[in-house]
Amino acid sequence: MKVIFMGTPDFAVATLDALVKAGYEIPLVITQPDRPKGRHGEAQKSDVRIAAEGYGIRVATPERIRKDEALKAEMRALAPDVIVVTAFGQILPKDILEIPKYGCVNVHASLLPKYRGAAPVQWAVLNGDAESGVTTMQMDEGLDTGDILMMKRIPLEAKETGGTLFDKLAKLGGELIVETLEGLEAGSITPVAQDASQATKVGLFTKTSGRIDWTEDAVVIERKIRGLNPWPSAYSFLGGKQLKLWDADVLTDAECKQYPLPEVAVMMPERDRTMPEGTKAGHVYADQKMLVVRCGRGALLIRELQLEGKKRMKAEDFLRGHRF
Repeated sequence: MKVIFMGTPDFAVATLDALVKAGYEIPLVITQPDRPKGRHGEAQKSDVRIAAEGYGIRVATPERIRKDEALKAEMRALAPDVIVVTAFGQILPKDILEIPKYGCVNVHASLLPKYRGAAPVQWAVLNGDAESGVTTMQMDEGLDTGDILMMKRIPLEAKETGGTLFDKLAKLGGELIVETLEGLEAGSITPVAQDASQATKVGLFTKTSGRIDWTEDAVVIERKIRGLNPWPSAYSFLGGKQLKLWDADVLTDAECKQYPLPEVAVMMPERDRTMPEGTKAGHVYADQKMLVVRCGRGALLIRELQLEGKKRMKAEDFLRGHRF
């Protein structure tokens, strides 16, 4: 089976690895152009490009694939049986979707039709879902709207983070694409149309997506801490400095009364804002070993944090060296 692969970030590398390991012929990999990254803004290759070049596979990097007629002609000349797409980053036009015998198959990191869009992994954690998974889909001209081919589910652990789920689903996607291609070739898969009424759309996160609103429920904030770990990370401000929170446990109002800690500071969601009057949300209570922040309902026992300009550390270590 001849496969053209399209993908860009590290999540897609696991799919490419699985296809190579399974012995599929891959004459071409298509990925996004090199983009500026890092402090110095130097152009860097995508993770998929690095992996493909390591395998000795030809790589194409179109700025806009729908307008790259030369690349389309090359794809037609290669006559692939299937095009596999994982987090490529561009919507494919009809003339590309119609090139391969088995069409274009997308590996999507959610249980479609839930979480259509660019950042499905984190939302499963943010919303407190009991499970997540990977879907292979027959692509059409819409955004994650094609028929479902196969699906694999996994439960979320109590302390699941966006990062740990990302790694699990990347590996699962590699396994599922091989099973899907085998099924397509054998004619054993019956595509199932998505129920559009159950669809939810999610967008990309930005650096400011992790800003904490302390008036929210402690359960919601704790999920944000886990869901946006490692990027863009959940944060607030303490003493005018950004404070990233990496791990916390939820305390009920009743549990808070068991820890008669002195109030030492107030968290601020932004450098130029204070909390609404009359609320204890964002107020910090601490001794030499415990750091608790009140929320709109309940509180968070902070386990791990990182003050601006400092390394990531346990809350006890922070308390030993910080003067409020």
